[in-house]
Amino acid sequence: MKILIINGPNINMLGIREKDIYGSRTYEDLLNIVKDFCVRENIETEFFQSNHEGAIVDKIQTAYGNFAGIVINPAAYTHTSIAILDALKSVAIPTVEVHISDVENREDFRKISYISPACIETIKGHGFDGYIMAIESLRKRSEHR
Repeated sequence: MKILIINGPNINMLGIREKDIYGSRTYEDLLNIVKDFCVRENIETEFFQSNHEGAIVDKIQTAYGNFAGIVINPAAYTHTSIAILDALKSVAIPTVEVHISDVENREDFRKISYISPACIETIKGHGFDGYIMAIESLRKRSEHR
């Protein structure tokens, strides 16, 4: 199984930004945790992070025919990007939306996701473990097909 893991704006600043919300672990820590899990589970992954909406749309489009699933943390684009929603809908690859923090317990605007209608599941508030949960969800879905 091959999974694309996409992270949106400012996720590369983990460990620096808003430590009271995101903790002190870095983006590199996140990558290492997910890579280690996927190596143990024999799951192939590719990681992509961008602060640019169009680059994320382009990456989703290139996933068509190349990946069995997508894990996406669209970050701030969760609440604004119809373009990312449309890209996910167009490729129709099973996708799980992930948020490190519990967006339901933050500002009101963060409770709105333009991305979730194109996703099979949304995982929020489980920190870095949310990515593992998302990968496991995609794997279980794949096994049942």
